[in-house]
Amino acid sequence: MSGPSLSASKSPDPWTLFEKLFEASPDAIVVTNEDGRIALINPQLEKLFGYTRQELVGQPVEILLPERFRPVHPSHRDAYNSHPSVRPMGTGLELFGRRKDSSEFPVDIMLSPVETAEGRATIGIIRDISDRKKTEESLRRSERQFRALFEFSPDAIIASDRDGRITEVNARVESMFGYQPGELLGQSVDCLVPERFRHAHPDRRKEYVSSSRVRPMGAGLELFGRRKDGSEFPVDIMLGPVETSEGRVVLSVIRDLTEKREAEEALRRSDLQKHYLEEELNTESRFEEIVGESVALKRVLKHVETVAATDVTVLILGETGTGKEAIARAIHQLSPRSEHVMVRLNCSAIPSGLLESELFGHEKGAYTGAIGRKIGRLELAHEGTLFLDEIGDLPLELQPKILRALQEKEFERLGSNKPIPVNVRLVAATNRDLAKMVAEGQFRSDLYYRLRVFPVLLPPLRERREDISLLARYFVDRHARKLYKKIETIPEATMRALTRWDWPGNIRELENFIERAVILTSGPVLRAPLSELETPENTIPVQDSSLEATEREHILRVLRESRGKIGGPHGAAKRLGLIRTTLNSKMKKLGIERKDYI
Repeated sequence: MSGPSLSASKSPDPWTLFEKLFEASPDAIVVTNEDGRIALINPQLEKLFGYTRQELVGQPVEILLPERFRPVHPSHRDAYNSHPSVRPMGTGLELFGRRKDSSEFPVDIMLSPVETAEGRATIGIIRDISDRKKTEESLRRSERQFRALFEFSPDAIIASDRDGRITEVNARVESMFGYQPGELLGQSVDCLVPERFRHAHPDRRKEYVSSSRVRPMGAGLELFGRRKDGSEFPVDIMLGPVETSEGRVVLSVIRDLTEKREAEEALRRSDLQKHYLEEELNTESRFEEIVGESVALKRVLKHVETVAATDVTVLILGETGTGKEAIARAIHQLSPRSEHVMVRLNCSAIPSGLLESELFGHEKGAYTGAIGRKIGRLELAHEGTLFLDEIGDLPLELQPKILRALQEKEFERLGSNKPIPVNVRLVAATNRDLAKMVAEGQFRSDLYYRLRVFPVLLPPLRERREDISLLARYFVDRHARKLYKKIETIPEATMRALTRWDWPGNIRELENFIERAVILTSGPVLRAPLSELETPENTIPVQDSSLEATEREHILRVLRESRGKIGGPHGAAKRLGLIRTTLNSKMKKLGIERKDYI
């Protein structure tokens, strides 16, 4: 026997279904009659409002409303009854319910008319939206905080789309890059990148757009921003992808590193200046160690004391080895700048191709091999003294640059167009005849007259022979202490020979001679190699009395005595108190060739 067919099955009772939905609904439901009195409520409404069913049935629905809304609610109800439909109540308004304990909470209400045996009724479905409101408020608060962070951040923040077009910027971007409000919107973010980097920027941007994490751009690289006026400045850039309703955007957080770089540079300059100060403290060429009692030396020292108190440029003139650096250091130590550094640069000891960088410094990449920023000697001497030794060997092409730096008190590093202010006192020295060089077009006249504000002429040792014995005893004592020897006596014959010798190399030659003598001495009496002080018979007497001619003949004599050997412990450079490259430079300048001394 077959079972009952589907068509014969009975349909469920609609009211039974309604009652089950009514009782089990997660939303609160209230049914009111045309007079606005409560006819039915479900358990969720009892729970939500804190009333029992008996307490609410027959009461005006206004019992569920805050008191401030009760006076106007009947008119809203009448308006609804005249045009009933399924619709949300209070569209555009914030609605609130009121619990039995008088507390209020935000609600959404959906109204729907229904016909019953007793007449027309209204079903109200009430949903507690407290959690949603809290979430919305939290989002609004987060948005306000983000907006405040965005607008008032000390860093520049840029939002750009997948194509690199700027969609939003904060005020810091405009002030940092020099644009007017709104001027950047819609432009490519590449406009803020220096032109030399733009060809690679789109590929790098695409890589970051596809990324899902926040990370720095160009890690390990020096990054630069470009202002509207074309000037550049160092930056740090942090990129982060952000998902929005319009799609993914990239936030770029840009920090101006100008002040940081300047602070780092100031620290490097300070460290280098400290190094120079330590060198000065350790040097043996102190003012109090300028030895001599001759009238000629006392006259020079009087000039030094007079000019040191001023800030004028000093030009020290004298033959090789007369102690020009010691005089320059004395001028610095007696000056108001003595608490700052004195920086020395020997213009003849550095190849001309590197001299400009050594003097003015350079930026990274300024030329092949410039792998980092270098601070030049001029910048290191800021607030102190710059001593340019052998100024006569300064190349012609650099002379107007140093003149401009002195006159305008600013300069530019190689590879940069940014002026750097500098305040230095210049002391220069030379053994060359600068006036003659000016006449021959080998030295600029404007620089010459700028240097020759206060010339100091150091006399050669042969013009202050009374100081030779004092210097000899001083050098014997110094080098004996260095070698842990006790030398008490200089023989009279040795002292007469020292005093008679003209010392073309001056004090430097005398000291080198005494040092060799100390090395050779094993007892308390100095044993000096006096044969070195005998003029070779084949030496042609010097006819030219100029500084250059005297220096040339002296170098030739030492080269002959050294058997043509320039470097090494017994070479001519060591005996002359010069480094090998300096001697080679002097030989080239004086036209000395190998055939002249071999």
